[in-house]
Amino acid sequence: MLARNAESLYWIGRYVERADDTARILDVSVHQLLEDATVDADTASRRLLSVLGITPPDGSELDVWGLTELVAMSPETGSIVSSIASARENTRVAREVVSSELWQCINAMWNAVPERQRAARRVGPHEFFTFVEDRAAMFAGLADSTMSRDDGWRFLVLGRSVERVDMLVRLLMSRVGDKPTSPGWVTVLRSAGAHDTYLRTYRGALDASRVVQFLLLDRLFPRSVFHALQQAESCLEDLDHGPSARIGAGAEASRLLGKARSDLEFLQPAELLDNLTGRLQALQATVRDVGEAVSRQYFHAVPWIEWNNTEVNL
Repeated sequence: MLARNAESLYWIGRYVERADDTARILDVSVHQLLEDATVDADTASRRLLSVLGITPPDGSELDVWGLTELVAMSPETGSIVSSIASARENTRVAREVVSSELWQCINAMWNAVPERQRAARRVGPHEFFTFVEDRAAMFAGLADSTMSRDDGWRFLVLGRSVERVDMLVRLLMSRVGDKPTSPGWVTVLRSAGAHDTYLRTYRGALDASRVVQFLLLDRLFPRSVFHALQQAESCLEDLDHGPSARIGAGAEASRLLGKARSDLEFLQPAELLDNLTGRLQALQATVRDVGEAVSRQYFHAVPWIEWNNTEVNL
């Protein structure tokens, strides 16, 4: 596969997942701000922006609408609209290796954004967030049902899995230090799309330790950090067809993912909350390093070398 197509597919997976996760997080946060008048909107908005890695504006107080405009509607990098536009552009570049259904899905999503933005400003942002979540789910379903399980599909899933780890770690970092029974942990579960599954797993018992354990270590929930790391590692194993694959983790990205996955796999649940901040920061650094390693290994072509024709007299 051409390096440019592989890179486009990797970033398609990341951008669609980023739009989906941002919409989920923002939907829950906006609903909470509208429902609870005791919550300081400016403080909560700035906390959310720090989680998403977006620089808040200086000198102006943020409210629900200001937060929505900045994180959802703004064309600036990091917003939902920006992620959709970037996913659509990368899909356009990789048209030769994606299915027509996949292209139609992301193109229709991008074309519908202006109308959905106008509707959100009239009746509220929830419809816009739901639209993004539904379209992202449709995109993931079409990718799984219309693409062969070849290297193209693996790069797409690799990008999706890496981004999922990053967004979930950011979400958990926003609640480090909260009380074990804080309602903020319910917000985390809902933002991750994990609330109902968590309640069925733990029979309704809610505390910080179990929430963190479920979102980090659960092997069956597809949005857990462990599951996403395992899926990304599997994709890299299938992508690495070189001689290094015969002698262990020859690729840096595979080594990083394998170490992060094994650290979680053999971690005692009772030790999970010990130094949780450091553990989450380490995972975030791993995601960053994995992205750089994947880029070096698969996307950066070796420069063409011109041989020197100068004659050598012996």
